[in-house]
Amino acid sequence: MRVATLPLLFATLLAPVFAQAAALSVCTEASPEGFDVVQYNSLTTTNASADVLMNRLVEFDAEKGEVVPSLAESWTVSADGLIYEFKLRPEVKFHSTGYFKPSRTLNADDVLFSFQRMIYPAHSWHKIAQSGYPHAQSLQLPSLIKQIEAPEPQSVRFTLNHPDATFLATLSMGFASIYSAEYADQLLKAGTPEKLNNQPIGTGPFVFNRFQKDAVIRYRANPDYFNGKPGVDPLIYAITPDANVRLQKLKRNECQIALSPKPLDVAAAAQDPTLKVEKTEAFMTAFVAINSQHAPLDKPEVRQAINLAFDKASYLKAVFEGTAVAANGPYPPNTWSYAKDLPGYPTDLDKARALLAKAGLKEGFSTTIWTRPQGSLLNPNPSLGAQLLQADLAKIGIKAEIRVIEWGELIRRAKAGEHDLLFMGWAGDNGDPDNFLSPQFACAAVKSGTNFARYCDQRLDQLISAGRTTTDQSVRSRLYQQAQALIQQQALWLPLAHPTAAALVRQNVQGYQVSPFGRQDFAKVSSTR
Repeated sequence: MRVATLPLLFATLLAPVFAQAAALSVCTEASPEGFDVVQYNSLTTTNASADVLMNRLVEFDAEKGEVVPSLAESWTVSADGLIYEFKLRPEVKFHSTGYFKPSRTLNADDVLFSFQRMIYPAHSWHKIAQSGYPHAQSLQLPSLIKQIEAPEPQSVRFTLNHPDATFLATLSMGFASIYSAEYADQLLKAGTPEKLNNQPIGTGPFVFNRFQKDAVIRYRANPDYFNGKPGVDPLIYAITPDANVRLQKLKRNECQIALSPKPLDVAAAAQDPTLKVEKTEAFMTAFVAINSQHAPLDKPEVRQAINLAFDKASYLKAVFEGTAVAANGPYPPNTWSYAKDLPGYPTDLDKARALLAKAGLKEGFSTTIWTRPQGSLLNPNPSLGAQLLQADLAKIGIKAEIRVIEWGELIRRAKAGEHDLLFMGWAGDNGDPDNFLSPQFACAAVKSGTNFARYCDQRLDQLISAGRTTTDQSVRSRLYQQAQALIQQQALWLPLAHPTAAALVRQNVQGYQVSPFGRQDFAKVSSTR
């Protein structure tokens, strides 16, 4: 009798252990710049903050291709497109941590705080963001939003100055995350508002625990998450800049997901029975931004010559190894306003030299190429890519010095316009074509720093603005195609590639999907031990 009941007793004692969620470790490629996502524009920071800690009023469902409810359970839009009213989901709880214990659930005050601090210069929090609000500024929210008010505690009304076809989709972007006004008040009263950037609070599926720069971020599952407690606990971001090391950690089960793998690693993982490859066509563009405010790059002929000198086919083969298609402009080919008939810049060294001579630079000139030290989805082999561009430019007399700059420093200095030629990439956040144009080519985006070409032109700005103010997709397509033609004629970028987004995953992980926008969702992921 005793012997017979011992296994039963042992199993009973162990049952809660087996029911517990397993830990999930994700090998990521870089540290976030901070956790107050509104201050930054890099995908790395969005992944570490907005994607795991926060929620927005709405989200963009990539599979359905539409905006869906999140913190707002429903909304209405006036017939003239000027008034958006959102009804908030009831009983949504903010995170409870050692540094903040919420006394109430989400209400309209939190939404008002989250947006008003970005768009109202007189707001008590507006100047606290040392880096400003790059997305809000580049998307021109201060001039778009006339008023934000709370008709009731659980409803929020946005009144716009003019119709904007992108407004609803914009609210799904990471920078539109909703913060706790109560927590913000606590920090302001304590004289420590900077803690919002390193001790974040949200409503999201995971709760912030600890961050060690260039090493690890630890999160715990949110037991009160309105969509249900996540199936993994804790969630760990193992910051691992080297793709080779990420792969080795994955094979040793030190990580269960490895982001931004090298193309050859994707092929190898497909043959490994312990691993699987998750991938999708990315809504992204890799490019070299040409700083049009730096002479002689301010001359269109020089920018055109750079495009003509570059052997893009060789670059794609060497750097992306068959995992990307050539880019001919800012948009991926699956964008609904993609201009497919633009001529582009086929490699032509003689024509490139002639353009330099026309610009008064027959003997060439010296410049710099900026790139990051470690690879990413949009730049799998930064060193090789920079060397290939350097060699091609040398053929037409341009002497380019390569400068390798740590990612956080690279972003900060590039936003300040210090670069000449800059290897960069852009991921569309919400499926709308404007999400490439306004942040990268609008005049307002020069000031906010996301316009890496540093180009402000009234013709282009008017095309972008006109495309936002109509809901007629055929009209918007025509305007955006004209904008693409102007961007290409001015050669503001050296467009490189549209990659396939991939992640390497261990077989015991279920529910993880790669987003075409580069966003990360671990709320529905599960893992067996």
